[in-house]
Amino acid sequence: MFVKSTSELTANGNWTPQEKALHEARIKAKAKRRLRRSSSRNSTSESLSESGEAAGGDPSALKGKVHNNDRKSRTGKGRGLPKKGGAGGKGVWGAAGMVYEVEEPDMQDPNYDESAQGDTVYETVVPEVEEKELEKMVNPIVQEYFEHGDTKEVEMLLKELNLGQHKYEVTSLAVSLSLEGKASHRELTSRLLSDLSGKMLSQSEMAHAFDKMLKELPDLILDTPEAPQMLGQFIARAIADHVLPMTFLDCYKGKVDCDHARVALDRAAVLLTMKREMVRLDNVWGVGGGLRPVKHLIKEMNLLLKEYLISGDISEAEHCLRDLEVPHFHHELVYEVVVMVLESKGDTATHMLMKLLQSLWKTGLITVDQMNRGFQRVYDELPEISLDVPHAHSIMETFVDLCFKESVITKQLRDACPSRSAKFVRAHDC
Repeated sequence: MFVKSTSELTANGNWTPQEKALHEARIKAKAKRRLRRSSSRNSTSESLSESGEAAGGDPSALKGKVHNNDRKSRTGKGRGLPKKGGAGGKGVWGAAGMVYEVEEPDMQDPNYDESAQGDTVYETVVPEVEEKELEKMVNPIVQEYFEHGDTKEVEMLLKELNLGQHKYEVTSLAVSLSLEGKASHRELTSRLLSDLSGKMLSQSEMAHAFDKMLKELPDLILDTPEAPQMLGQFIARAIADHVLPMTFLDCYKGKVDCDHARVALDRAAVLLTMKREMVRLDNVWGVGGGLRPVKHLIKEMNLLLKEYLISGDISEAEHCLRDLEVPHFHHELVYEVVVMVLESKGDTATHMLMKLLQSLWKTGLITVDQMNRGFQRVYDELPEISLDVPHAHSIMETFVDLCFKESVITKQLRDACPSRSAKFVRAHDC
Protein backbone atom coordinates (compact mmCIF):
# COMPACT_ATOMS: atom_id res chain seq x y z
CA MET A 1 0.00 0.00 0.00
CA PHE A 2 1.38 3.36 -0.96
CA VAL A 3 0.90 6.20 1.56
CA LYS A 4 1.19 9.78 0.44
CA SER A 5 3.24 12.26 2.32
CA THR A 6 1.68 15.04 4.28
CA SER A 7 2.96 17.70 1.88
CA GLU A 8 1.38 15.99 -1.07
CA LEU A 9 -1.95 15.64 0.71
CA THR A 10 -1.91 19.30 1.68
CA ALA A 11 -1.07 20.38 -1.85
CA ASN A 12 -3.87 18.33 -3.50
CA GLY A 13 -6.39 19.15 -0.76
CA ASN A 14 -7.88 15.67 -1.03
CA TRP A 15 -8.16 14.13 2.48
CA THR A 16 -9.58 10.75 3.14
CA PRO A 17 -10.83 10.06 6.64
CA GLN A 18 -7.98 7.67 7.36
CA GLU A 19 -5.39 10.12 6.06
CA LYS A 20 -6.88 12.94 8.09
CA ALA A 21 -6.80 10.89 11.29
CA LEU A 22 -3.22 9.83 10.61
CA HIS A 23 -2.22 13.46 10.07
CA GLU A 24 -3.74 14.59 13.32
CA ALA A 25 -2.04 11.75 15.21
CA ARG A 26 1.33 12.79 13.80
CA ILE A 27 0.82 16.39 14.88
CA LYS A 28 -0.08 15.34 18.45
CA ALA A 29 2.93 13.02 18.68
CA LYS A 30 5.23 15.76 17.47
CA ALA A 31 3.86 18.18 20.05
CA LYS A 32 4.39 15.65 22.81
CA ARG A 33 7.97 15.14 21.74
CA ARG A 34 8.60 18.88 21.84
CA LEU A 35 7.01 19.13 25.24
CA ARG A 36 9.23 16.41 26.64
CA ARG A 37 12.41 17.96 25.24
CA SER A 38 11.82 21.39 26.66
CA SER A 39 11.76 21.72 30.47
CA SER A 40 9.47 23.95 32.31
CA ARG A 41 12.39 26.27 33.31
CA ASN A 42 13.36 26.83 29.67
CA SER A 43 9.84 28.04 28.91
CA THR A 44 9.96 30.92 31.45
CA SER A 45 10.27 34.47 30.28
CA GLU A 46 13.47 34.99 32.36
CA SER A 47 15.48 32.36 30.55
CA LEU A 48 14.17 33.47 27.19
CA SER A 49 15.02 37.10 27.89
CA GLU A 50 18.57 36.13 28.84
CA SER A 51 18.97 34.28 25.54
CA GLY A 52 17.62 37.32 23.68
CA GLU A 53 14.58 35.52 22.24
CA ALA A 54 10.91 36.45 22.41
CA ALA A 55 8.58 34.77 24.86
CA GLY A 56 6.37 33.48 22.06
CA GLY A 57 9.12 32.23 19.80
CA ASP A 58 9.38 28.91 18.11
CA PRO A 59 9.72 26.05 20.63
CA SER A 60 12.16 24.41 18.26
CA ALA A 61 14.69 27.08 19.21
CA LEU A 62 15.06 25.42 22.66
CA LYS A 63 16.38 22.26 21.10
CA GLY A 64 19.97 21.30 21.76
CA LYS A 65 22.27 19.94 24.43
CA VAL A 66 21.86 21.24 27.98
CA HIS A 67 24.97 23.04 29.29
CA ASN A 68 26.93 21.23 32.02
CA ASN A 69 27.29 24.39 34.14
CA ASP A 70 23.55 25.03 34.16
CA ARG A 71 22.33 24.83 37.77
CA LYS A 72 18.66 24.41 36.79
CA SER A 73 16.89 21.16 37.33
CA ARG A 74 17.07 18.67 34.45
CA THR A 75 14.23 16.50 35.69
CA GLY A 76 11.51 18.72 34.28
CA LYS A 77 10.12 19.25 37.73
CA GLY A 78 10.27 22.08 40.23
CA ARG A 79 9.67 25.79 40.08
CA GLY A 80 12.39 26.52 37.58
CA LEU A 81 14.67 28.17 40.22
CA PRO A 82 18.43 27.52 40.75
CA LYS A 83 19.44 24.88 43.28
CA LYS A 84 19.84 26.17 46.86
CA GLY A 85 19.04 29.65 45.67
CA GLY A 86 22.25 29.82 43.64
CA ALA A 87 24.41 29.15 46.73
CA GLY A 88 25.19 25.52 46.06
CA GLY A 89 27.63 23.69 43.87
CA LYS A 90 31.32 23.12 43.78
CA GLY A 91 33.53 26.18 44.19
CA VAL A 92 30.64 28.40 45.24
CA TRP A 93 31.12 30.65 48.31
CA GLY A 94 27.41 31.24 48.84
CA ALA A 95 24.58 33.31 47.53
CA ALA A 96 25.16 36.82 46.24
CA GLY A 97 25.02 39.46 48.98
CA MET A 98 25.55 37.00 51.82
CA VAL A 99 27.66 38.42 54.71
CA TYR A 100 29.73 35.98 56.72
CA GLU A 101 30.63 36.53 60.39
CA VAL A 102 34.28 36.55 61.49
CA GLU A 103 35.20 33.11 62.73
CA GLU A 104 37.85 32.56 65.39
CA PRO A 105 40.79 30.48 64.14
CA ASP A 106 40.74 26.91 65.30
CA MET A 107 44.08 25.73 66.70
CA GLN A 108 43.07 22.15 65.87
CA ASP A 109 42.72 23.05 62.21
CA PRO A 110 45.50 21.38 60.14
CA ASN A 111 45.87 24.65 58.20
CA TYR A 112 46.19 26.76 61.35
CA ASP A 113 49.16 29.13 61.08
CA GLU A 114 50.30 30.63 64.37
CA SER A 115 52.49 33.28 62.75
CA ALA A 116 49.53 34.61 60.75
CA GLN A 117 47.43 35.37 63.84
CA GLY A 118 48.89 38.82 64.52
CA ASP A 119 51.31 39.63 67.36
CA THR A 120 52.53 36.45 68.98
CA VAL A 121 53.45 36.64 72.66
CA TYR A 122 56.04 34.15 73.88
CA GLU A 123 56.50 33.35 77.55
CA THR A 124 59.53 31.70 79.11
CA VAL A 125 58.42 28.76 81.19
CA VAL A 126 60.97 27.89 83.87
CA PRO A 127 60.55 24.35 85.24
CA GLU A 128 60.36 23.95 89.00
CA VAL A 129 63.70 23.21 90.61
CA GLU A 130 63.91 19.70 91.98
CA GLU A 131 65.00 19.16 95.56
CA LYS A 132 68.15 17.36 94.43
CA GLU A 133 69.23 20.29 92.24
CA LEU A 134 68.28 23.02 94.73
CA GLU A 135 71.53 22.93 96.71
CA LYS A 136 73.67 23.03 93.55
CA MET A 137 71.86 26.13 92.31
CA VAL A 138 71.49 28.09 95.57
CA ASN A 139 74.90 27.50 97.17
CA PRO A 140 76.90 29.39 94.48
CA ILE A 141 74.54 32.36 94.83
CA VAL A 142 75.02 32.48 98.60
CA GLN A 143 78.80 32.03 98.39
CA GLU A 144 79.03 34.86 95.87
CA TYR A 145 76.88 36.98 98.17
CA PHE A 146 79.47 36.52 100.92
CA GLU A 147 81.91 38.32 98.61
CA HIS A 148 79.81 41.28 97.39
CA GLY A 149 77.17 41.57 100.16
CA ASP A 150 74.41 42.81 97.80
CA THR A 151 71.06 41.39 98.98
CA LYS A 152 69.18 42.84 95.99
CA GLU A 153 71.29 40.82 93.57
CA VAL A 154 70.58 37.65 95.55
CA GLU A 155 66.86 38.40 95.48
CA MET A 156 66.97 38.95 91.71
CA LEU A 157 68.84 35.68 91.09
CA LEU A 158 66.48 33.69 93.32
CA LYS A 159 63.42 35.10 91.54
CA GLU A 160 64.79 33.76 88.25
CA LEU A 161 64.60 30.25 89.72
CA ASN A 162 61.27 28.48 90.03
CA LEU A 163 61.84 27.26 93.58
CA GLY A 164 58.22 26.21 94.07
CA GLN A 165 57.43 24.47 97.32
CA HIS A 166 61.13 24.19 98.26
CA LYS A 167 61.56 27.97 98.55
CA TYR A 168 61.93 27.82 102.33
CA GLU A 169 65.14 25.78 101.98
CA VAL A 170 67.01 28.88 100.82
CA THR A 171 67.09 29.94 104.47
CA SER A 172 68.45 26.64 105.76
CA LEU A 173 71.10 26.46 103.02
CA ALA A 174 72.33 30.01 103.69
CA VAL A 175 72.52 29.46 107.45
CA SER A 176 74.30 26.11 107.03
CA LEU A 177 76.96 27.69 104.80
CA SER A 178 77.50 30.57 107.23
CA LEU A 179 77.98 28.17 110.14
CA GLU A 180 81.08 26.86 108.39
CA GLY A 181 82.33 30.36 107.54
CA LYS A 182 83.37 33.49 109.38
CA ALA A 183 81.49 35.75 111.75
CA SER A 184 81.10 38.27 108.93
CA HIS A 185 79.38 35.60 106.84
CA ARG A 186 76.88 34.99 109.61
CA GLU A 187 76.23 38.72 109.89
CA LEU A 188 75.62 38.91 106.14
CA THR A 189 73.30 35.91 106.34
CA SER A 190 71.21 37.56 109.07
CA ARG A 191 70.91 40.67 106.90
CA LEU A 192 69.94 38.58 103.89
CA LEU A 193 67.15 36.85 105.83
CA SER A 194 65.89 40.21 107.01
CA ASP A 195 65.77 41.60 103.46
CA LEU A 196 64.14 38.49 101.97
CA SER A 197 61.49 38.35 104.70
CA GLY A 198 58.16 39.61 103.41
CA LYS A 199 59.41 39.84 99.81
CA MET A 200 60.25 36.26 98.93
CA LEU A 201 59.78 34.34 102.17
CA SER A 202 57.00 34.62 104.70
CA GLN A 203 57.34 34.19 108.47
CA SER A 204 55.79 30.72 108.26
CA GLU A 205 58.36 29.66 105.64
CA MET A 206 61.18 31.07 107.77
CA ALA A 207 59.83 29.19 110.79
CA HIS A 208 59.66 25.99 108.73
CA ALA A 209 63.33 26.41 107.74
CA PHE A 210 64.55 26.98 111.31
CA ASP A 211 62.45 24.07 112.55
CA LYS A 212 64.18 21.88 109.98
CA MET A 213 67.63 23.07 111.14
CA LEU A 214 66.77 22.36 114.78
CA LYS A 215 66.01 18.78 113.77
CA GLU A 216 69.25 18.55 111.78
CA LEU A 217 71.50 19.78 114.63
CA PRO A 218 72.87 16.27 115.41
CA ASP A 219 74.30 16.23 111.87
CA LEU A 220 75.42 19.88 111.87
CA ILE A 221 77.57 19.50 114.99
CA LEU A 222 79.72 16.92 113.21
CA ASP A 223 81.19 19.68 111.05
CA THR A 224 80.53 22.63 113.39
CA PRO A 225 80.64 21.71 117.09
CA GLU A 226 79.35 25.18 118.03
CA ALA A 227 76.30 24.85 115.77
CA PRO A 228 73.69 24.82 118.61
CA GLN A 229 74.92 28.11 120.08
CA MET A 230 75.22 29.73 116.64
CA LEU A 231 71.77 28.58 115.59
CA GLY A 232 70.38 30.03 118.83
CA GLN A 233 71.97 33.37 117.94
CA PHE A 234 70.43 33.16 114.45
CA ILE A 235 67.00 32.54 115.99
CA ALA A 236 67.37 35.44 118.43
CA ARG A 237 68.47 37.80 115.66
CA ALA A 238 65.64 36.63 113.38
CA ILE A 239 63.00 37.21 116.09
CA ALA A 240 64.41 40.68 116.84
CA ASP A 241 64.37 41.49 113.10
CA HIS A 242 60.76 40.23 112.83
CA VAL A 243 61.86 37.51 110.45
CA LEU A 244 60.40 34.90 112.81
CA PRO A 245 57.14 35.36 114.73
CA MET A 246 57.38 36.47 118.36
CA THR A 247 55.79 33.21 119.47
CA PHE A 248 58.41 31.01 117.80
CA LEU A 249 60.11 29.99 121.04
CA ASP A 250 56.79 29.43 122.83
CA CYS A 251 55.91 26.66 120.38
CA TYR A 252 58.80 24.52 121.67
CA LYS A 253 58.28 24.80 125.41
CA GLY A 254 58.12 21.31 126.86
CA LYS A 255 58.15 19.70 123.42
CA VAL A 256 61.88 19.37 122.69
CA ASP A 257 63.59 16.03 123.25
CA CYS A 258 66.89 16.74 121.48
CA ASP A 259 69.55 18.16 123.79
CA HIS A 260 71.20 20.13 120.99
CA ALA A 261 67.94 21.79 120.01
CA ARG A 262 67.29 22.65 123.65
CA VAL A 263 70.70 24.35 123.85
CA ALA A 264 69.94 26.42 120.75
CA LEU A 265 66.51 27.51 122.04
CA ASP A 266 67.90 28.37 125.47
CA ARG A 267 70.64 30.45 123.86
CA ALA A 268 68.04 32.39 121.85
CA ALA A 269 65.88 32.95 124.93
CA VAL A 270 68.83 34.30 126.95
CA LEU A 271 69.86 36.74 124.21
CA LEU A 272 66.30 38.04 123.85
CA THR A 273 65.88 38.62 127.58
CA MET A 274 69.18 40.56 127.70
CA LYS A 275 67.80 43.15 125.27
CA ARG A 276 65.19 45.66 126.25
CA GLU A 277 62.22 46.53 124.05
CA MET A 278 63.32 43.96 121.45
CA VAL A 279 65.86 46.16 119.71
CA ARG A 280 67.85 44.69 116.83
CA LEU A 281 70.63 42.37 117.95
CA ASP A 282 73.12 44.02 115.62
CA ASN A 283 76.12 42.93 117.65
CA VAL A 284 75.19 39.28 118.01
CA TRP A 285 77.89 38.38 115.44
CA GLY A 286 80.06 41.43 116.02
CA VAL A 287 80.70 43.85 113.19
CA GLY A 288 82.74 41.96 110.63
CA GLY A 289 85.56 43.05 108.39
CA GLY A 290 85.56 46.38 106.61
CA LEU A 291 82.16 47.24 108.04
CA ARG A 292 83.85 48.33 111.25
CA PRO A 293 84.74 52.01 111.71
CA VAL A 294 88.43 52.87 111.31
CA LYS A 295 88.68 54.19 114.88
CA HIS A 296 87.28 50.94 116.18
CA LEU A 297 89.81 48.90 114.19
CA ILE A 298 92.69 51.03 115.47
CA LYS A 299 91.48 50.55 119.02
CA GLU A 300 91.25 46.78 118.52
CA MET A 301 94.79 46.62 117.14
CA ASN A 302 96.18 48.63 120.04
CA LEU A 303 94.43 46.31 122.47
CA LEU A 304 95.84 43.31 120.57
CA LEU A 305 99.41 44.62 120.91
CA LYS A 306 99.04 45.44 124.61
CA GLU A 307 97.71 41.96 125.35
CA TYR A 308 100.60 40.48 123.38
CA LEU A 309 103.19 42.44 125.38
CA ILE A 310 101.63 41.07 128.57
CA SER A 311 101.16 37.44 127.50
CA GLY A 312 103.83 37.05 124.81
CA ASP A 313 101.54 34.60 122.96
CA ILE A 314 102.20 35.12 119.25
CA SER A 315 99.63 32.52 118.14
CA GLU A 316 96.88 34.30 120.08
CA ALA A 317 97.87 37.60 118.51
CA GLU A 318 97.70 36.04 115.04
CA HIS A 319 94.27 34.59 115.85
CA CYS A 320 92.95 37.97 116.98
CA LEU A 321 94.31 39.65 113.84
CA ARG A 322 92.57 37.08 111.62
CA ASP A 323 89.29 37.60 113.46
CA LEU A 324 89.37 41.28 112.56
CA GLU A 325 89.07 40.21 108.87
CA VAL A 326 90.72 43.35 107.52
CA PRO A 327 93.78 42.17 105.53
CA HIS A 328 93.75 45.43 103.60
CA PHE A 329 94.23 47.32 106.89
CA HIS A 330 97.17 45.35 108.29
CA HIS A 331 99.49 48.26 107.50
CA GLU A 332 97.88 49.96 110.51
CA LEU A 333 99.18 47.17 112.75
CA VAL A 334 102.72 47.71 111.39
CA TYR A 335 102.36 51.44 112.02
CA GLU A 336 101.16 50.90 115.59
CA VAL A 337 104.02 48.44 116.25
CA VAL A 338 106.69 50.92 115.13
CA VAL A 339 105.11 53.80 117.05
CA MET A 340 104.87 51.59 120.15
CA VAL A 341 108.59 50.76 119.78
CA LEU A 342 109.48 54.46 119.60
CA GLU A 343 107.41 55.21 122.70
CA SER A 344 108.52 52.15 124.70
CA LYS A 345 111.20 52.06 127.38
CA GLY A 346 113.70 49.23 127.29
CA ASP A 347 114.75 46.64 124.73
CA THR A 348 112.31 43.93 125.82
CA ALA A 349 109.27 45.45 124.13
CA THR A 350 111.35 46.22 121.02
CA HIS A 351 112.47 42.59 120.60
CA MET A 352 108.99 41.22 121.33
CA LEU A 353 107.37 43.49 118.74
CA MET A 354 110.07 42.63 116.21
CA LYS A 355 109.37 38.91 116.78
CA LEU A 356 105.67 39.54 116.24
CA LEU A 357 106.31 41.29 112.92
CA GLN A 358 108.67 38.49 111.91
CA SER A 359 106.03 35.84 112.64
CA LEU A 360 103.29 37.76 110.83
CA TRP A 361 105.65 38.21 107.86
CA LYS A 362 106.50 34.51 107.67
CA THR A 363 102.86 33.38 107.96
CA GLY A 364 101.80 35.78 105.24
CA LEU A 365 99.37 37.77 107.38
CA ILE A 366 101.36 40.89 106.53
CA THR A 367 102.43 41.30 102.92
CA VAL A 368 105.35 43.29 101.49
CA ASP A 369 103.05 46.14 100.50
CA GLN A 370 101.45 46.32 103.94
CA MET A 371 104.86 46.22 105.66
CA ASN A 372 106.32 48.93 103.44
CA ARG A 373 103.25 51.11 103.81
CA GLY A 374 103.29 50.86 107.61
CA PHE A 375 106.99 51.80 107.90
CA GLN A 376 106.64 54.57 105.31
CA ARG A 377 103.83 56.17 107.32
CA VAL A 378 106.15 56.33 110.33
CA TYR A 379 108.94 57.79 108.15
CA ASP A 380 106.60 60.56 107.01
CA GLU A 381 105.44 61.37 110.55
CA LEU A 382 108.85 61.04 112.21
CA PRO A 383 109.44 64.83 112.52
CA GLU A 384 106.16 65.20 114.41
CA ILE A 385 106.85 62.14 116.56
CA SER A 386 110.29 63.60 117.47
CA LEU A 387 108.52 66.46 119.22
CA ASP A 388 107.15 64.02 121.79
CA VAL A 389 110.02 61.50 121.62
CA PRO A 390 113.34 63.35 121.31
CA HIS A 391 115.37 60.22 120.57
CA ALA A 392 112.92 58.94 117.96
CA HIS A 393 115.49 59.07 115.13
CA SER A 394 118.08 56.97 116.94
CA ILE A 395 115.49 54.48 118.16
CA MET A 396 114.11 54.26 114.63
CA GLU A 397 117.55 53.53 113.21
CA THR A 398 118.18 50.78 115.73
CA PHE A 399 114.79 49.14 115.11
CA VAL A 400 115.12 49.36 111.32
CA ASP A 401 118.56 47.70 111.45
CA LEU A 402 117.17 44.96 113.70
CA CYS A 403 114.24 44.31 111.37
CA PHE A 404 116.52 44.21 108.33
CA LYS A 405 118.90 41.83 110.10
CA GLU A 406 115.99 39.46 110.89
CA SER A 407 114.73 39.72 107.26
CA VAL A 408 111.55 41.49 108.27
CA ILE A 409 112.01 44.42 105.87
CA THR A 410 113.83 44.89 102.59
CA LYS A 411 117.05 46.78 101.97
CA GLN A 412 115.18 49.45 100.03
CA LEU A 413 112.90 50.07 103.01
CA ARG A 414 115.88 50.25 105.35
CA ASP A 415 117.64 52.77 103.13
CA ALA A 416 114.46 54.87 102.95
CA CYS A 417 114.72 55.72 106.65
CA PRO A 418 114.96 59.55 106.70
CA SER A 419 117.41 59.80 109.59
CA ARG A 420 120.11 57.68 107.99
CA SER A 421 123.08 59.56 106.50
CA ALA A 422 124.97 58.48 103.41
CA LYS A 423 128.03 57.71 105.48
CA PHE A 424 125.98 55.49 107.77
CA VAL A 425 124.58 53.61 104.79
CA ARG A 426 128.01 53.05 103.24
CA ALA A 427 129.42 51.79 106.51
CA HIS A 428 126.73 49.15 106.84
CA ASP A 429 126.90 48.15 103.18
CA CYS A 430 130.66 47.43 103.37
